[in-house]
Amino acid sequence: MALVAAVIFDFDGVVLDSETPEYESHRRLHEQCGVPLTIAEWCDAIGLWTEGHDDRRFDTLSSRATNPPARDDYHAERRRLFEALLPPEPMRGIRELLAALDEAAVPAAIASTAPARWVLPAAERIGLRGRFRAIVTGDVVSRRKPAPDVYLEAARQLGVDPSQAVAIEDSAPGVAAARAAGMAVVAIPHWLTETHDLTAAHLLVPHAGELTVDKLERLLRER
Repeated sequence: MALVAAVIFDFDGVVLDSETPEYESHRRLHEQCGVPLTIAEWCDAIGLWTEGHDDRRFDTLSSRATNPPARDDYHAERRRLFEALLPPEPMRGIRELLAALDEAAVPAAIASTAPARWVLPAAERIGLRGRFRAIVTGDVVSRRKPAPDVYLEAARQLGVDPSQAVAIEDSAPGVAAARAAGMAVVAIPHWLTETHDLTAAHLLVPHAGELTVDKLERLLRER
């Protein structure tokens, strides 16, 4: 039996690279209006969720652009760009890691700060929804990341001790949430979170293909 009781994944930027199309869709619309949207401006919001995020981006653009689009036109075009840029496959190594966890009878779950209305259909779209024993989203807990609530709820639904679970994250708020839940934490930096302080993670790898069940077991033993 594996020492690892469960592996709990963040979703955006870990399972699916939705971070790139999210940023790029906003950036292109800003560019069309002659307003730069830098990575530095964007990256601090990654790993967090606030309702009305897109409206605030639009309001900021409107305050800086000489001829901004109408609000509804902005949102419609941003959604169109996002859908066009969204990759059809999960991130590197995710399918293989899930297969290895299945082989070792280690349950997998998602703990995302994003709402269910996004995470559930997105996981279905890439053919992975059924691979996760539990999917916990930020709209079903009291506090979103960096609070530990989504990770604790995922562990509860799986019936595992959080201290025997491994979390996989890409952002500083996510790492903080998983550490606060008492889990061992693997960080896989996304290109948009390379400036995040991920030093609180127990292990840093470039992609999920670097992870094996044996490596995760060693992580739990040695942390």
